[in-house]
Amino acid sequence: MGIRLILYLAIIFLGGIVGYKDLVHKTVVSKMNLIQSLCLLSLLFIMGIKIGGDKKVISSFFKLGYQAVIISVFSIALSVLFVMAIKKFVIDKDEEEGDENEC
Repeated sequence: MGIRLILYLAIIFLGGIVGYKDLVHKTVVSKMNLIQSLCLLSLLFIMGIKIGGDKKVISSFFKLGYQAVIISVFSIALSVLFVMAIKKFVIDKDEEEGDENEC
């Protein structure tokens, strides 16, 4: 499992470098939203096949579903709060400094 995590982090890091250096053609960048959506939908479809084929998951679906809903709600709520805090303290502060420099 540790090797996979390192591989995933390395791929993310490599993608960040490629994006930062503008090494991707502009037509690919303009289609990035579509590419991401298609990849996400493919991943969800494959996960659905894997989950549907596992009899243990299906038999304990309601117990796992209840826990998944609780985890999801808290994850979404805390993510939104974190983004709002970052926006308030970092982005808004940068905009205020920019307004002061214009005077």
